[in-house]
Amino acid sequence: MQTTVGSLSWTSSSMFTYGGISAQISANRLKADGVGSFEQALHFQNQDFEALKQECLEGGYLFEDPCFPAEPPSLGFKELAPHSSKTQDVEWMRPTELCDDPQFIVGGASRTDICQGALGDCWLLAAIASLTLNEKLLHRVVPQGQSFQDDYAGIFHFQFWQFGEWVDIVIDDRLPVKDGELMFVHSAEGNEFWSALVEKAYAKLNGSYEALSGGSTTEGFEDFTGGVSEMYELRKAPRDLYRIIGKALERGSLLGCSIDITSAFDMESVTFKKLVKGHAYSVTALKQVEFRGHTERLIRIRNPWGQVEWTGAWSDNSPEWDEIDPSEKDDLHLQMEDGEFWMSFSEFLRQFSRLEICNLSPDALSDDDLSHWNTIKFHGAWRRGSTAGGCRNHPNTFWINPQYKITLLEEDDDPEDEEVACSLLVALMQKDRRRHRRHGQDMHTIGFALYEIPEEYAGCQNVHLKKDFFLTNSSSARSETFINLREVSTRLSLPPGEYIIVPSTFEPSQEADFVLRVFTEKQSETEELDDEISADLEDEAEITEDDIDDSFKSMFEQLAGEDMEISVRELKTILNRVVSRHKDLKTDGFSMESCRTMVNLLDKDGSARLGLVEFQILWNKIRKMLGIFREFDIDKSGTMNSYEMRIAVESAGFKLNNRLNQILVARYAENDVIDFDNFVCCLIKLESMFRTFQQLDKDGTGTADMNLSEVLWFDFLII
Repeated sequence: MQTTVGSLSWTSSSMFTYGGISAQISANRLKADGVGSFEQALHFQNQDFEALKQECLEGGYLFEDPCFPAEPPSLGFKELAPHSSKTQDVEWMRPTELCDDPQFIVGGASRTDICQGALGDCWLLAAIASLTLNEKLLHRVVPQGQSFQDDYAGIFHFQFWQFGEWVDIVIDDRLPVKDGELMFVHSAEGNEFWSALVEKAYAKLNGSYEALSGGSTTEGFEDFTGGVSEMYELRKAPRDLYRIIGKALERGSLLGCSIDITSAFDMESVTFKKLVKGHAYSVTALKQVEFRGHTERLIRIRNPWGQVEWTGAWSDNSPEWDEIDPSEKDDLHLQMEDGEFWMSFSEFLRQFSRLEICNLSPDALSDDDLSHWNTIKFHGAWRRGSTAGGCRNHPNTFWINPQYKITLLEEDDDPEDEEVACSLLVALMQKDRRRHRRHGQDMHTIGFALYEIPEEYAGCQNVHLKKDFFLTNSSSARSETFINLREVSTRLSLPPGEYIIVPSTFEPSQEADFVLRVFTEKQSETEELDDEISADLEDEAEITEDDIDDSFKSMFEQLAGEDMEISVRELKTILNRVVSRHKDLKTDGFSMESCRTMVNLLDKDGSARLGLVEFQILWNKIRKMLGIFREFDIDKSGTMNSYEMRIAVESAGFKLNNRLNQILVARYAENDVIDFDNFVCCLIKLESMFRTFQQLDKDGTGTADMNLSEVLWFDFLII
């Protein structure tokens, strides 16, 4: 059979990972086509709502979701685990079975549609409630046109933002019921079900209902908007908070504020000036007025309950209004809705405890009058032994964390500020941790640090800064804290220049995927800092038999036998005898695979055997590798850890990027330990790969075109 194949383009990095090339190309094409944007949300678990609904309608049956079945594991894994007391006698019922006239939304979505059930997800419900104040954002999460009347098929769908992409979640409408009542979120209107179905879709996204227990409202804010949140303790408010709030309002950000509770009895208790503790308010406007000869800064707050309003200074009927211009007073009062009130900004800082701002990404804003953040995001990973270096407290490994360069080009337009500076918001989010709760895992403690790039590295791209840099340079800024939340974000102000961001877990060797987002007020440039893949290979020595001393020839004759060549099996025996004499090396012995790789590297005639000259060259290489191994076995344990391995590989002449270092650790480390035989096998394979690639890259461009024959040759020679 003949197969005709066009040339395949390779780079020096793809030769290590060509098994995933087609998948990566496909993913890049989908992103280029807009898949993952709000307009083209990804189908979660490959479920297409429209197609599934049409199948049900044509077949005359109600949808039952095989991906999130109406079974005990969908409820939870611990307190809500199968056979637990809380899940006994639970039934799954459709709204059509619970009442005579079920409705999706009755009279528009409102706060009273969201009543908490037997699940500790009030953080999520507060975020859902905030959506009811913004109809445009609500309809991003809750697509319109869904009902229990028109084309009802027992199937609904909702859209959430997840780590940089919008996903469309399909669910059936079977809801957990106990004693005839919905177990979890429900509406005060007994026949309204949109909020219960939103909660079910979010539970499916995170693996179970119980996975939603405990969290931060900002987490829900972000998953419903795609924005990035920041939080301010008002007792320690930055001096420019008024300006920060003003700019957030200009951008259409969501702003919420609340008063801390000191005990369960405080929850939703009302102060003597009619503020509600433990209750979510929203910030809707700022205004400055002339009052008693000075400028008074005011802030407008909204209580989504309506009616219950602040009664202190600047409240609706307070005497302060009589001392400002009547036209200004009328204008400010006419703009207010029920439940809204003004108060002085200084009073706001005293009365409220916390302010949360959810900065919306440009795709969530349609009003051309609103100013937008410039946004950049990176997807990264911490992997044990290669990119999980822990925080600055661990100087030996901190440098291996992923590094990202940001170039701040323009300062802010803030003439009142004395210093020239660029504002930015850095947000680090760990992925999918709620889904891991079922397996006893939870959020890692995460944070980040920023460093100014020194002049000698200015403008450089393919540089991953090493240990010595971090030992001699302090950070320019950092996250306010390392904390076990899904996301850590910090607003910063830095002079124009080049910086690197180093995201990390607090402890080394903790694995997770993450998204790093950088929001800047003005234009900026960012890129991942990573070493350029290269190899500093020595020219292969021209050795003849005359160059080999007699003692080595004598040893070879004894080892090779009558045919005067060393086979793969004979090489295995020889090397294992030699390393057994080195008591400082720990090894399980060379395998047939590693010996075959060595023979392949030196075998010039395709015989799968080594002659005298070839064996001499291999012997010299192994002696050199032994010296490198001993040099970087810093603790003299007879093995190397993955961090020592990374430095040793570079010392041997190979520069690899983070992804390739991850692959090497995965292939050659056992329990984060590399013994001598695996180290030798790794270096031999690297050399073999680079030398073979150099033969294919005839023009030295870093790219090679291969036909099918060359691909197969490459495969058999190296892998």
